[in-house]
Order: sequence, then structure tokens, then C-alpha cells
Amino acid sequence: MPTPTRDAIAAVYRTQGRRVLATLVRLLGSFDLAEEALHEAFGAALQHWPQDGLPDNPRAWLVATGQRKAIDQLRRQARFAPLDQHAEQVAALAAAPTPEPDELPDDPLRLIFTCCHPALALQAQVALTLREVCGLPTEAIAQAFLLPAPTLAQRIVRAKAKIRDARIPYQVPALPELPERLAAVLKVIYLVFNESHRADGAAGAALADETLRLARLLLQWLAASPLPPGGDAEARGLLALMLLHESRRAARSDAQGELVLLDEQDRRLWDRERIAEGCALLPQALASPSRGPYAVQAAIAALHAEAPGPQATDWPQITALYHVLWALEPTPVVALNRAVAQALRDGPGAGYAQGLASVDALLADGELQHYHLAHATRADLLRRLGRNAEAHAAYAQALALATQPQEQRFLRRRMQEMGAG
Repeated sequence: MPTPTRDAIAAVYRTQGRRVLATLVRLLGSFDLAEEALHEAFGAALQHWPQDGLPDNPRAWLVATGQRKAIDQLRRQARFAPLDQHAEQVAALAAAPTPEPDELPDDPLRLIFTCCHPALALQAQVALTLREVCGLPTEAIAQAFLLPAPTLAQRIVRAKAKIRDARIPYQVPALPELPERLAAVLKVIYLVFNESHRADGAAGAALADETLRLARLLLQWLAASPLPPGGDAEARGLLALMLLHESRRAARSDAQGELVLLDEQDRRLWDRERIAEGCALLPQALASPSRGPYAVQAAIAALHAEAPGPQATDWPQITALYHVLWALEPTPVVALNRAVAQALRDGPGAGYAQGLASVDALLADGELQHYHLAHATRADLLRRLGRNAEAHAAYAQALALATQPQEQRFLRRRMQEMGAG
């Protein structure tokens, strides 16, 4: 048996660490104790694996070691605690059997349902999922939320305390509670996935892979559950949507790391395997009476993915799907995207002018005034109409609201083009 190197152990940490943590959280009933146990277990692995070789099931070894380390720590604390306050917890943990390897796969699901409990605010759900399920550093999460790291850290601490004090169980909810809880989980998975597009390079790709893994795991679990027919439609639609978006990752930036818009991307770089997987999920998701916004958005993404080029995009069908999406989810952002689809369906001249009028009406309503993509959309329609001075001003408004460096650089380039024009 080859001797595992530190790099090999580090690879186990990257690929298995969050799953080990999920099981330890369930067994120990505490995020903080589980995180300490996780690091203790990997410390033991660094000590023993180079001598003894890699275990047949590294994850099960790490769980068992982490469980023992946590029990030892609680016993040490019990010696100094008044009235032996840890004795009951130590006894319960010591009596709990070490899980068999086939018991482990559902633990990430238990953890994400816990992190997405309705007793927590949505932002706390997303932050806790990013930290505990996906393993993002607190600093990176704080940057995504545009918050100071200490503020975000305190929110995570309060969310963990609420789970502890309210005795929220570390489990997948029972069937009667599942529909409501599932909606929250799907929303958080998609929000976390969207964060992967804000992260840089390898970190963003790794986060996307992790959320895709969670979405697949959730769908597999739902498919094996006694749900009504079509009860997994939105989970199926969400996975399809994420796969179709992720298929374009390699084409979203050029060799210099600059943003490339959809109609300018090199479609030879799109991941055809992910496109095929996403499209294969769609028929069942769309055929279900319980289909929802994710399935419809995935259908729109599939039309983009299957078009051989920008000119071949089926804008009439995309516009029709946006009408369906609006009926399911009548939000200003859906209205904005529908206006763009209609403008591109109807083409230069009257189509662009009508699209601009629709965007202006949405901005006048006020809800999108601070949404940089609304101003960028308005600027693009003005650019297409040849109204360069107005487009320059609209790009400037979008730039004032944009927070991502890559988007800011793109908007500056557009402003330069409009200024030159």
C-alpha cells in the first residue's frame, strides 16, 4: 500500500472534509464541537496515515476518530465543571454507536436542512450553508454580503446558537413538513451556486461543483422518497438550470480574465456533457403539474445552450417562456428579462425602442433603481439604438452600483466605446 503524503491527506480534506463535518454535527449535536473534532481527526490522520497507510474508508475512519476525540475533550472538561454538567452528554456520546459507512451519505442533507430551517432569517441560512456545508471562509462570505467579516461572523454565531437553543434537530424533515422546507433548501442552494460566479477562478469552480453535488444528492434522495408524482420537479429543474449555467463557465471570461457576454462567447468552450445532462432532466420537470420557476428558467437556459449561435436563438420561444415565468414569479427582475427577450425577438428599430420603454417604466417604478443590471440593460438598448451619449450616462449609472471588479471593468470599457462613438 503506498504511503499517503501530506498532499494526499489534504486532498481527502478537500473532498471529504465537509461530509465528515456533517456527520459529526449530527453525532455531537454541536457545530463548534464538530469543527474541533474534525480538525483533531485530520491531525490524527497526519500522524497515523503516513505510517499505517490510507484506510479502506477514510471518511468512516475520520468520523470515528473525531467522535472519540470529542468524547475525550468533554471528559476532560467534566473534571473541572461544577456538578459534573458534562457527564450526561459524555455518557450519551459514548453510548452512541459509530455509524456504518453506508449511513454517512445523507448527513450533508441533514445539515443543509438544518442550516435552512425557517426559524432562521434567509441571509443567515445562506451564510450558514456557505460556511458549514460548503466550507467557505468567513471572510469570503462577508465579501459576498458586502459586510465586515466580524459582523458576518457574529451572524453565523447567532444562527448556530438559535439552532442549539431551539433544539432544531439535525435531520431531514418528515414528509408533511417537506414541501415548505424543500422550497427554502432549493432557494439557498441556488443562492450559494450564484455566489460561485462571483468567486475567482478555481474557488468559484469548486463552489459550483459542491452545490451541484448537493443538488444531485437532494434529487436522488427525493426520487427515493414517498413523494406524490412530480414532487421532485423543482429539484430536477434547479439541477438542470445549474448545469446549463455552469456549462458556460469556461467561456464567460477571456484569456485576460475579462467578462464576455453571452452573445459574444465562444460556444466551442461550452461543456456539452453538462448541457446534455441538464437538457435530459427537463422533460420530466416541465411535464409535472408542480413545475415551478426553476424548471421554466432551465427551459430558457436550454434554448440558449442549444442554439448554434446568437442569431439562431429562438427569441419567440424564450419570450413565451418568460410570460410563463412571470405568471409563476411576477418580480421586477423577471419583467426586466422579459422586456429584453421581447426587444431581441422584435429586432432593431421598433423592437429595441419598445424594450427601452419597458425598461424605463420598470426603473420609474423604483424597485430596480439600485439594481445595476437594470441600468446596464437600458444602456445596452440605447447603444443598439445608436444613442451613444445617453448610453454612456446609463453605463455610468450601472458602474456606480456594480460591486464586482470584472463587471466594473466591462462597464468602463463600454463607456469608453460610447465616448469614442
